[in-house]
Amino acid sequence: MVGCNGRLESSHHLYVDPAAVNEVCDMFATAGFNANLITYLTQELHLPLVEASNTLTNINGTSSLTPILGALAADSFAGRFWTIIAGSVFYQLGMLGLIVSVLVPSLRPGPCSPLATPCRRANGLQLAVLYISLLFTSLGSGGIRPCVVSFGADQFDQHKEQRAEAGGAEAEAARQRQYFNLYFFTMGIAVLLALTVVVYIQENVGWGWGFGIPAIAMLVSILVFVVGYPLYVRLKPGGSPFTRLAQVVAAAYKKRAATVPEDPGMLYQDKDLDALISTNGRLLHTNQLTFFDRAAIVTPADTAGSSKLNLWRLSTVHRVEELKSLVRMRPIWSAGILLATAGSHNNSFAIVQARTMDRHMTQHFQVPPATMFIFTTLAMLLTLALYDRAFVPIVRRFTGLPSGITYFQRMAAGLAISILGVASAALVEARRRGSAAEHGLLDTPATVVPMSVFWLVPQYAIHGLAEGFSTVAQMEFLYDQAPESMRSTAAALFWLSSSLGSYMGTALVTVVQSATWGSGDWLQDNINRGRLDAYYGLVTCLMLLNLAYYLICFRFYTMKPLELAKDGDHEESSSCPLSTKMAAAAAPYNIEHRA
Repeated sequence: MVGCNGRLESSHHLYVDPAAVNEVCDMFATAGFNANLITYLTQELHLPLVEASNTLTNINGTSSLTPILGALAADSFAGRFWTIIAGSVFYQLGMLGLIVSVLVPSLRPGPCSPLATPCRRANGLQLAVLYISLLFTSLGSGGIRPCVVSFGADQFDQHKEQRAEAGGAEAEAARQRQYFNLYFFTMGIAVLLALTVVVYIQENVGWGWGFGIPAIAMLVSILVFVVGYPLYVRLKPGGSPFTRLAQVVAAAYKKRAATVPEDPGMLYQDKDLDALISTNGRLLHTNQLTFFDRAAIVTPADTAGSSKLNLWRLSTVHRVEELKSLVRMRPIWSAGILLATAGSHNNSFAIVQARTMDRHMTQHFQVPPATMFIFTTLAMLLTLALYDRAFVPIVRRFTGLPSGITYFQRMAAGLAISILGVASAALVEARRRGSAAEHGLLDTPATVVPMSVFWLVPQYAIHGLAEGFSTVAQMEFLYDQAPESMRSTAAALFWLSSSLGSYMGTALVTVVQSATWGSGDWLQDNINRGRLDAYYGLVTCLMLLNLAYYLICFRFYTMKPLELAKDGDHEESSSCPLSTKMAAAAAPYNIEHRA
């Protein structure tokens, strides 16, 4: 049954294993599908490098943008469980479409002939089938990405109040941090498996099996997730968060001429009205962004022509503070966009670099170019594994904080480390181009440059180290500081930053290509003649500016104030009494509730 706090009550004990298996299979499928896509676009569909790179970043950007739609559906009416199911089905259909395009000869261009220069690229129909399949996978990602981590946290929060009483707030914060570390660690294991197994099959067996295995994994994830249905905690949707935000803005605008009272107790509050969207406690009033406080001022016009409360004219303090929280989060959140831009090139340009380098580990075995991303995953896994066991205890001695450092500081460390990763990429590419010039290979890009591919390990590993700090911290920040009823939306914001980062990567590549056209051509199909090192240098400078921007935003950020809910709080407030002053102000208008 559904309890008064909106949670599904069950006599079963909670088991999250099916959800964990679902997410592992899903991440395995996603990583196996995307890891080597740049190779498929350039080697099989014969797209030019810049077009293939932009296609890949646009795909990733769209996949990270659709979670906004998924979060809206999950928080408004569908709930997280059914949104995940719908997203998984869409993703499965997209992968099946891609497999068909690989297996049907008429849906892909023929192999290159030595006499055919350049190779015949994919035609309109072939690209249309590819893009439609990718669109379905993007829609699928929109249902999966914003809900899975929040759905897992819902299981984690089932007895949060009891655990907090037993272990204290500090212990509860530690459990939450460990949960996010474990989440990203588990996903890293899935990515690691995909980069070693799936990429090898794509390079050495065939693209049919290379895309088929992730599709099978996605099917398994759907079945396992459905089997676990009776065991999950499923929160009842609290209504569209975007509607509530729009209501606050509309109400504040309509009362823009009203004077905000000096006493916040005069602003409208209603525990019963906010019960479903504040099960863990109501947000307290803050003195920032006071323009929106006008939405909570009671005036005679709020009930004109009706005895019911019109939420487009009057909002509670909690709803006003929901909007304020999201507005305050934006500057900190936006600092993660450029980090995604820098990381996106490891799936495009870095793979093209690796293909031109000596990839032999033994006489008969070569490392697939896309497998180089394994060093990012390994570095991230090592960082997450050592963070709580080694880093936190050591740093705690100096800071006195139970967490060692705050998630704000952890995010800043990740941004700083990522700068070193992009700078190392510029240095390695300069050396690779120098080696190509030294051996007379500037005009033969297909010839292997006598330089080991493992020179690329530092840039991949440093990026993984940065992700171990910044990615987990950003998700923890969004989940902790977002209003309770907008947890899916908070996860969607995490993916939205990745989306905007990918689109920014596309825009940056396009601008650089246009600006350097005819005067050096930094980005061209023949990377031996290009200046990819200069491009990496440009990104390094942008990352430095981004770090400075983040530190300024951090300096002025205000944490979300929360009034913790007590046992029986909502039941006791069923009559929804206002504060004494508020009741006196509202009584003449006989206010009732209307959503």
